[in-house]
This record gives sequence, C-alpha cells and structure tokens, in this order.
Amino acid sequence: MKARIAVLPGDGIGPEVVREAVRCLEAIARRHGHDFELPEAPVGAAAMDQTGVPLPPGTLALAKSSDAVLFGAIGDPRYSDPALKIRPEQSILQLRQELGLYANLRPVVTFPAVYDASPLRPELLAGVDVMVVRELTGGIYFGPKTRTDTQATDTCVYTVAEVERIARLAGRLARQRRAKITSVDKANVLETSRLWRTVVTRVIAEEFAGVALEHTYVDAAAMHLLRRPADFDVVVTENMFGDILTDEASMLPGSLGLCASASLGAGTLGLYEPIHGSAPDIAGRGVANPYATILSAALLLRHSLGLETEARALEAAVGRAIAAGVRTADLKPQGAPASTRDAGAAVLAAL
Repeated sequence: MKARIAVLPGDGIGPEVVREAVRCLEAIARRHGHDFELPEAPVGAAAMDQTGVPLPPGTLALAKSSDAVLFGAIGDPRYSDPALKIRPEQSILQLRQELGLYANLRPVVTFPAVYDASPLRPELLAGVDVMVVRELTGGIYFGPKTRTDTQATDTCVYTVAEVERIARLAGRLARQRRAKITSVDKANVLETSRLWRTVVTRVIAEEFAGVALEHTYVDAAAMHLLRRPADFDVVVTENMFGDILTDEASMLPGSLGLCASASLGAGTLGLYEPIHGSAPDIAGRGVANPYATILSAALLLRHSLGLETEARALEAAVGRAIAAGVRTADLKPQGAPASTRDAGAAVLAAL
C-alpha cells in the first residue's frame, strides 16, 4: 500500500514521542511492503513562532491532502493566558472542523505488567478493554455563548443527525467487539440528553440487531468506571461528558502515556494523537512516554489505512515491550526509568 501520513509533532514533548511513532510506522512499512510518505509540518505554538498562527495554511493543506494525520501535542506556557485571542489549542479545534472529524475514539486497555502504576486494585483491572466513543463537534463546547458583567451562558445543542451518526459508529464498533453499548447521558435533567437517549435507542434497535444497549447517567458511569471497569465494552456519550470520563478512565491503565486516541469523520481520513498534553516541564529531556503515540499510530493503521494485521502487530509489540519491563518514569519503574528512545527501541525490537 502507498499512503501519505501527515506528521504534525506540535509542542513540548510532541516531537519526541512522535519521532518514536514514526520509526515504528517506517518499520511496519518495511516489514509489510508498504510505501508510507511521512511529510512533517508545524502546528500549535511551534507554528505560531514561525508564522504567527497555530494552524498555517500549508499545514492544513497537507492534512487535507493526506490519508491520515499523526498528531503530537500542543500547548506552551507562553500562550497559556485564556484571554489571548490566538492560542495554540485553536489549531486542533480548527483541524477537527476542517477535516469533518465528529467522533473521538479512546480505547482504554490495561497491561498486567504495570497494574501497580494504577491507583486501582489489580483485581479491578483484569480484563479491562473499553472503547469510549465521544461526540466531538456538538454540545456545550460549540453552542452559542454569551457573557456580560453579571452573567454568562454556554448553550448545549444537539441535532438528531449528530446523535444518529455517533450512535451508528458505536454500533459498528460494538459489532466488532463484544456487542454491548453503554450510552451515557443526563436524561433525568437535560433535554439534550433526552433527545440523545431517544435517538440512540432507535438507531441501535433498528440497525444493530444483536447489540445490547444500556443507558446510564453520567454520574453513575463515573462511579462504575472505577468500581467495575471490566464490565464496559463500548461507551458512547456526548462531548463534555466524554471529555471528562475519558480522562478519568485514563487512570485505569496507570498513565496518560498509555492512552491513544483517534478522531474520525465520514470517510477514512482521521487524526491520531495521544491524549496527554505537551508536558513542557519535561520537554527536551528524553523521558516522555511514547507508548500512547505508538498506539495511536496503530489506530491509524486500522481505521484510516485498513491494515488490521499491521495494527495488531504494533499493539502487540507495545504490550511485549511493557511486559519486558521497559517502563518510562510515569509508569513507576522499580529501577532506573527507560528513556523515550529506549521505549521506542523496545517496541521496534518486539516488532
């Protein structure tokens, strides 16, 4: 296969962890006879330093003309003031909008070799394999907003079409997994959640026979993700609830450095990134965990390029590296922590 993958390293530790993921993609290409073109472009604060804007036209054009986008991290303390009109974080929001990416997939998988890195007891972590599907372009983050000296409003808006398409994606994923969906809402309070529940129920019943559907309130879901995480298969929810729940769920594996993500739209073009931030406090020191970015590259192989065998091989290689004891500082190693480069090399050796 010939494919063009736009590489947008971004800020902080982004370039360091993306470098290891690129090495893994190159190794996959060599082993399986693929031709991956991997052009790089600036984004976030790095792009602002060069061009004055967080998403330069050239970077956007590259993303649109590629088969997939591998993204690092954005954010810089120099631009942390929320009052700034131009901030690095605007680049990822614009990319999602321009590429039509409406669904964020965040797999949550635990690794037995690092159960001790999680704040939960090991017996709760066995068999955890959750796919959280978060609606990405609607809800309170994107609804109308107002502000005066005495009050402010953020409006949560959802349409039937927006809920239908995210429900269908959850249904397709559930069919490939254990055929169980948990839809998370707040239908006892919010009108948008009542619409959400009605539409999700109809879509799954009419189009996904054999897929079990349960509804739960977001507060109960937050509790049960820690109390009985192995019971969940596919979790589908709206934008803000998904944002909060996925950060909570990231503590099940023990570190943000083990959590990948994919942002998908109607076609095969997707954006793939670790869920962690730019971590400027450790940037440039070679100690960041690259596993989440490498696992994001595996999602890229699966969802944008249709290379399931290669995706599974890369995921298995990460698992073997972790099982072999190659642990970066965030995974609380018993001895000296592995460097970013060490962890990448361990995955390459396992491949």
